[in-house]
Amino acid sequence: MSEEVNTPCLALPLVEVGGNLSLFHSFTRSLLHCAMTLERARQLLKVQAGFGGSYNANSAKLILSEVMREHGQQAVDSLIGELELERIFGFRPGMRFEGGLALDALKK
Repeated sequence: MSEEVNTPCLALPLVEVGGNLSLFHSFTRSLLHCAMTLERARQLLKVQAGFGGSYNANSAKLILSEVMREHGQQAVDSLIGELELERIFGFRPGMRFEGGLALDALKK
């Protein structure tokens, strides 16, 4: 199964992985091609949140890592709250996201 998510920079093919559609590999390649706008992050995170699961949580971590790098912690916390990512993936406001990892807010 394959479909596309249109983004301001390019269309990313969704790849079926274990019954779920995942942007994980397509997303990592796309980071090299364009900046992560908040609207683009919101669109990609909605797709990941819609499917849930660990593959999609990994993709969401990569997305939030880019948001953190380009827009800061406040933007990450806003998206976590807006898209209910705490309920879906267990991401809490204050968590730092770096290089696709979710880090405890208290650890540096």
